[in-house]
Amino acid sequence: MKKYEFTGETKEIKLLFRTAVLHRIRATVSFGFVKIGDLGGWIEKEENLSHEGKAWVWGNAKVWGNAKVWGNAKVCGDAEVWGNAKVCGDAEVFSASHVLVIGAIGSRNDFTTFYRDKDNEITVKCGCFLGKIDRFLEKVTQTHGDSKYALVYRAAVEVAKLQIDLSGEAPKDADEE
Repeated sequence: MKKYEFTGETKEIKLLFRTAVLHRIRATVSFGFVKIGDLGGWIEKEENLSHEGKAWVWGNAKVWGNAKVWGNAKVCGDAEVWGNAKVCGDAEVFSASHVLVIGAIGSRNDFTTFYRDKDNEITVKCGCFLGKIDRFLEKVTQTHGDSKYALVYRAAVEVAKLQIDLSGEAPKDADEE
């Protein structure tokens, strides 16, 4: 059963080599904090947001390209998720100042996602790794030592620390609202 439908409302976003048409979504069933008829955010195609689980795109958030949102993940506010980014599990992406997707980098030549989590810390999703930024650095050292890949991952961590805003109030868990 599909948990959302396209409303017919669209918006275009100009990208470097193409224009993407995003579609507003509306819930067709109730799940989590989403009720039947609630308007969601914007996605380019159904492959961007799973019909399984409690994953949802809220407000003015946008998901396009090969990006995928599934599990219990939430994409909210003015967040933009694109490329080959994957937002899954209990991840919460709130706005562009709270997320960084960088790639293709590293030994997998893939995208790595850094985001502000509910603990007001930076969490990293890279390949099968999902965890706090300090643990990610430990894993990078264990796996890559001081190789070129390690240097690139460490540089990405420094960019994430500069880019992701941790100064505001941490996002609330949906269960706390």
